Amino acid sequence: MSMRHMTTMRRAGAAALLSAALAFSLTSCGGDGGGNEGKEPSSSSSAPDRGKDDGNASATAPTSGDPIANVKGDGGLELAVHSAKRDDGGFLTVDGQIKNTGSQGFTVPVSWNGLEEAVAATGNSFAGMTLVDSKGKKRYYVLRDTDNRPLTTYAYGSFIKPGATLTFFAQFPAPPTSTTKVDLQFPGFPSTSIELS
Repeated sequence: MSMRHMTTMRRAGAAALLSAALAFSLTSCGGDGGGNEGKEPSSSSSAPDRGKDDGNASATAPTSGDPIANVKGDGGLELAVHSAKRDDGGFLTVDGQIKNTGSQGFTVPVSWNGLEEAVAATGNSFAGMTLVDSKGKKRYYVLRDTDNRPLTTYAYGSFIKPGATLTFFAQFPAPPTSTTKVDLQFPGFPSTSIELS
């Protein structure tokens, strides 16, 4: 087993342990009665640690299934969203991929990382992605863990070769259950509507 796989397994185990501890502490202390849709959790969520990709933007495997949204952006890039799923912990995870369909390589812009200096240490990320609930008049940002790392794919290469794909996930606070559709906004792409499951 390679060092990379061992590191990934350790991270996934640590995330699961932290998630279980958080769930236990929340159960023990009781809820706050709601009203915290836009707030960040104080610990890592239950999402698998698919964040880090060592240097090559095309190294991740493509997400399977038909996309629920497809949008064309700058430089011949296409963004496909494959799922937007709620989980029991009150989170919403968006999975998808970006493909360079152009004939030129694409240099990842800094705007993909978002505007927060606190997440700059993670390198390239999808922290600039947001979800907008127009009906509820709320904007949701990518969550952060206790070390200020965004709960999204991060530390991938800064260049996407022609024909290459970059698979991503991003985790957000879940909108209220009455919200079934949100607009995904990401720099360099037009806003696109996605159904929540």
